[in-house]
Amino acid sequence: MPQLRSRRILVTSALPYANGHIHLGHLVEYIQTDIFVRFQKLRGHRAIYLCADDTHGTAIMIRARAEGRSEKDLIAGMREAHLADFAGFQIAFDHYGSTDSDANRQRCGEVWQSLRARGLVTSREVKQLYDPVAGVFLADRFVRGTCPKCNAADQYGDSCEQCGATYSPADLIHPTSTLSGARPEVRSAEHLFVTLETLHEFLNEWTQHSGALDLQIANYLSGHFLGAPLRDWDISRPAPYFGFEIPDAPGHFWYVWFDAPIGYLAATSEWCDAHGESFDAWWRRGDANVPPAEIHHFIGKDITYFHTLFWPAMLEVAGLSLPSRVRVHGFLTINGQKMSKSRGTFVLARSYLDHLDPGMLRYFYASKLSGSIDDIDLNLEEFAAKVNSDLVGKVVNLASRTARWLEATGLSHTYPEDGGLFAQAAVDGVAIAEAYEQGDFARAMRTVMLAADRANVYVDTEQPWKLAKAGPESAGKLQDVASVAINLFRQLAVYLSPVLPHFSEQVGALVGGQITSWEESQRPLEGVAIGVFQPLMRRVEAAQMEAMLAASLQQSCKPVKETASMLTPPESDATRVAHTPIDSGEALAAEPLAPECTIDDFSKIDLRVARIVCAEEVAEAKKLLKLTISLGGDTVRTVFAGIKGFHTPESLVGRLVVVVANLAPRQMKFGLSEGMVAAASGAGAQGVYLLSPDSGALPGMRLH
Repeated sequence: MPQLRSRRILVTSALPYANGHIHLGHLVEYIQTDIFVRFQKLRGHRAIYLCADDTHGTAIMIRARAEGRSEKDLIAGMREAHLADFAGFQIAFDHYGSTDSDANRQRCGEVWQSLRARGLVTSREVKQLYDPVAGVFLADRFVRGTCPKCNAADQYGDSCEQCGATYSPADLIHPTSTLSGARPEVRSAEHLFVTLETLHEFLNEWTQHSGALDLQIANYLSGHFLGAPLRDWDISRPAPYFGFEIPDAPGHFWYVWFDAPIGYLAATSEWCDAHGESFDAWWRRGDANVPPAEIHHFIGKDITYFHTLFWPAMLEVAGLSLPSRVRVHGFLTINGQKMSKSRGTFVLARSYLDHLDPGMLRYFYASKLSGSIDDIDLNLEEFAAKVNSDLVGKVVNLASRTARWLEATGLSHTYPEDGGLFAQAAVDGVAIAEAYEQGDFARAMRTVMLAADRANVYVDTEQPWKLAKAGPESAGKLQDVASVAINLFRQLAVYLSPVLPHFSEQVGALVGGQITSWEESQRPLEGVAIGVFQPLMRRVEAAQMEAMLAASLQQSCKPVKETASMLTPPESDATRVAHTPIDSGEALAAEPLAPECTIDDFSKIDLRVARIVCAEEVAEAKKLLKLTISLGGDTVRTVFAGIKGFHTPESLVGRLVVVVANLAPRQMKFGLSEGMVAAASGAGAQGVYLLSPDSGALPGMRLH
């Protein structure tokens, strides 16, 4: 194999948001990136994997308020949890930073000044959705509603997953705040914008002709964005907002999507400072005799336009290197469906680690990742079958069946005749390396497993267990057969080491030492001692997966810690008077009061405060959402509520509501409903409005 020119490769994943824990959907990207980086390092290239927590924005501020602590305390705790989860899955960053760092503030300022110098920053009044309960303006991600283009329900505030349209959150039909569940108000505030249209020609050239994007992504951008004048990019948010205040615009804060990708630059700065390196050597084109560093971004398809329009525009204006490749992957489904808390398939990284080997998930993801933007499905039956067949039955089986016969003698001093098996697998290394390079890990895994099949056929044909019983006269032949099997096994371990780093360490401890180079797949070992074989991987059992799902269900439906609500700031008398509504009486006229009842009649109805801990759509029902409610302690019930289309499941989780707690259970088509959630509606109403208790109320309290 010819000697490769060493490359300098800077690799990033999208920054995980510091408002939640890592789950199996997130891990698709971080495992994918880690495999790519480990492969490049194994090939002898200088690759660095940089990442950081994305720490700014309204959600962080709101959560910190609700938990009664500072934003910095919140993000520090989440950083620790993120790093522990990543380490558990053997994801190795060269540096892991935070967007709430001095380095990021400095890099944001530099990019901002470049935009100012080019005259690309303008300002104007913007009508924006405001959450009257949380007391904040709502970023796009915190609004959901019906798409104004295709009428698809439950879409995000900036784009529609069904038709791909983009719009302003204020354009949504029936918008809902995901922070509080309230119907937002439209308010006006000054915003700063970056004018992108002046960069239209540059972006068209880069997206369509640079080779940084797959054709499918380039065509998507051309069809949805570049075929018309580019809209100005809203780059700021008014107070209150947790983030960096813009130095030359007091009271305005950089929008989280401005400072988040700049976190790649900040992480590079911090890594360079720690290692005596030059930032410019990684992010600027230097001497013509020194090839520029490659920059590879791994992202999910939901944030494509941020990384392929806004981000390259910022880099171009700042005079920085553009991405060499933006690698876009699809979403994760489990058993063919979106991850669901109520089904227990919203699995956190920690829940998986408590029950299953992380290497198994790394391999399964690798076997599904083809480098395309197609979604991948974690079918748990397929997961168990593939891991048990490929890793345990094919790869580990080679060593478990032959290693023990070499513990006393070691490998043969001259590599035996094997019918060309090692040489054929060495040639396969070219195709495997090319597949890794292209991000087609699935093709790489298929090629590796074909080599494993050939190796197992060899062992089955030679039957070393029979040679072992034949006595001393067959000892030499037994050593040769076992030596071939162990060499083929170690060759497979080299090819799999980017995917299975811990497994590769175990193999190194058994034979040949630590695997450090791709070239080790090209030459067999001779005369090397063999360690005592230890089980390298055990079969996945159905009970393990069931326990993981059960733990996930219990975790997702665990009652939220009871704290007094801190979402709504105190309201002054003047403010209260200014917002006094004028009630027309239309609703009362349309539905007159019911016949009079006595206090004894009323006392039969047990109204209680409850907290919604899980919420999900009922696919077969037009109006129902399935709610799991906590009445405090261990008392949890299931309620089917006819509020679909007016409230999204995401906006309901954690919300306090009023329920009829002593209503006789009702068997419905979709399950048993154990109560009723109190809501208001009527003539002329634009929705169904859930009743919420005053702040300070706790689940289980009775209404009198």
